[in-house]
Amino acid sequence: MDVSGKTKIIGIFGNPIEHTLSPAMHNSAFKKLGLDMCYIPFRVLSNELPVAVKAIRSLNLLGVNITVPHKENVIPLLDEVDKEASFIGAVNTVVNSDGKLKGYNTDGRGFMSSLSETGISAEGRNILIIGAGGASRAIGYYLSEKASKLFLYDVDMQKAEKLTNDLQKIRSNVFLAEKLKPVEKLHMVINATPLGLKPGDPLPWAPDLITSDMTVCDLVYKKTKFLQEAAEKGTITLDGSGMLLWQGVLAFELWTGIKPPVDVMRQALLSGIK
Repeated sequence: MDVSGKTKIIGIFGNPIEHTLSPAMHNSAFKKLGLDMCYIPFRVLSNELPVAVKAIRSLNLLGVNITVPHKENVIPLLDEVDKEASFIGAVNTVVNSDGKLKGYNTDGRGFMSSLSETGISAEGRNILIIGAGGASRAIGYYLSEKASKLFLYDVDMQKAEKLTNDLQKIRSNVFLAEKLKPVEKLHMVINATPLGLKPGDPLPWAPDLITSDMTVCDLVYKKTKFLQEAAEKGTITLDGSGMLLWQGVLAFELWTGIKPPVDVMRQALLSGIK
């Protein structure tokens, strides 16, 4: 990759950031299309986020992705936030237009695209989301539109209650799950916590609650132990690589106005997943 004074820079802010596969995914697309752009990861501590956001303008970055733990805290630092991202309460993509920073959220649409391309439907299903962070808010916004009932759980009950209350403002089918053991038949269970990123992590949900007619999803973008346990029960499983791909496709379009080569991005992503 040849970098010059004309090269437009895009980045990703997060902590930790060493594991990110977004640079490979986007840089492969830039190369394929012959775009003079470069995608760089930046480790940003929570107390440094305001300074880092200001640097988007001062360094004339074209934009950035925002990942854990900054998706919610970045909002008040931006000039404008898209209506969808504002309701979700989390931003994962920032676009710099002549010094004006606008935030978007492509996670929810990315997740729904990953379901669609694998033939999984959320229509009329009872769904449990474990975790109530930024990713949960994004996918819950869309899943609540399709589901028969959407249940939300987090070990931090205040977070789960807040997300439930926020979604109940627009949907009547969203409920707080005070315990992980289901009170109703579940058709889909989604792990939206970081559990599974590390080998020694506990499972987010007890395997004996999984039945063969469920769909089990994990937003961690690799085959976690949770998904392995679910597969052994004969369930349909889906990891987070599809969501990562499609949220990136949507972000790419926001930054460039160009539809990216999805297959090239997918190959770069899958090559990096171990």
